[in-house]
Amino acid sequence: MTQKTITLANPRGFCAGVDRAISIVERALAEFGAPIYVRHEVVHNKFVVDNLREKGAIFVEELSEVPSGATLIYSAHGVSKAVQEEAIARGFRVFDATCPLVTKVHKEVVRLDAQGFEIVMIGHAGHVEVEGTMGQLPENKMLLVETADDVAKLVVKDADKLAYVSQTTLSVDETRDIIAALKARFPAIKNPHKEDICYATTNRQQAVKNLTEQCDVVIVVGSPNSSNSNRLREVAILRGVDAYMVDNASHLQESWFAGRNKVGITAGASAPELLVTEVVAQIQKWGFDTVLQGKGEVESIAFVLPKELR
Repeated sequence: MTQKTITLANPRGFCAGVDRAISIVERALAEFGAPIYVRHEVVHNKFVVDNLREKGAIFVEELSEVPSGATLIYSAHGVSKAVQEEAIARGFRVFDATCPLVTKVHKEVVRLDAQGFEIVMIGHAGHVEVEGTMGQLPENKMLLVETADDVAKLVVKDADKLAYVSQTTLSVDETRDIIAALKARFPAIKNPHKEDICYATTNRQQAVKNLTEQCDVVIVVGSPNSSNSNRLREVAILRGVDAYMVDNASHLQESWFAGRNKVGITAGASAPELLVTEVVAQIQKWGFDTVLQGKGEVESIAFVLPKELR
């Protein structure tokens, strides 16, 4: 009888930026008590957000929803300069849970602008990280491209004074095509000092590529609004392996595993390991008894908390 196996991607799940953001909310609740206001979901995971809401976090989209004198936390995705200025004007106690790797892109945008560069942002329109990064400069000052086809439509002021940055949670492969299109059309375009796509995104995508070489179906644990989780599913599909994304074990369908012998499981950077454990347990009930650990990068990065919360 053919052995039915589950292989867990490594690395998977929480990255250092997500760990830090959640810790900031939990420490603020412990230090100052509920309610603590958080602009936007602190990370894009329903389980995490619901858990923090139960502890007293209130998630808002507009600062007008926050009462004077409240404690406010910016989500891991970052916020625009306008939001920061409004928060200062309203006198909130503010903690910034922006991922340091997103903050790095923000600083790059400000520096490039000061040097007179027009900046192209590679990212998904409407994503909160993209809004925060583009909001580092006055409205309509940056250009946005979502696909390689968008590059042909760009109207720039000076092709010799052009630079690009990117959303940190994109597909490495997809972004490579967009960058190639930018460089083909604008040979003088300036690269970021260091790759903008974060180490955790890159490592998790590579781990899924490793899974696709040995598995016939891939399950991604992540919420529908999580960019990096969606990209993990796309990575598997683009490599010819069926892949499904689930918020938790209750969303699994037994029919996905009919005729399959090797299941790969990963989790987006905002999905806790508890959800992976529950997904594994459910799939084991359907006859996949052996659990293996996949090989991949070992991550040791940790980001410090704001000094007031250490």
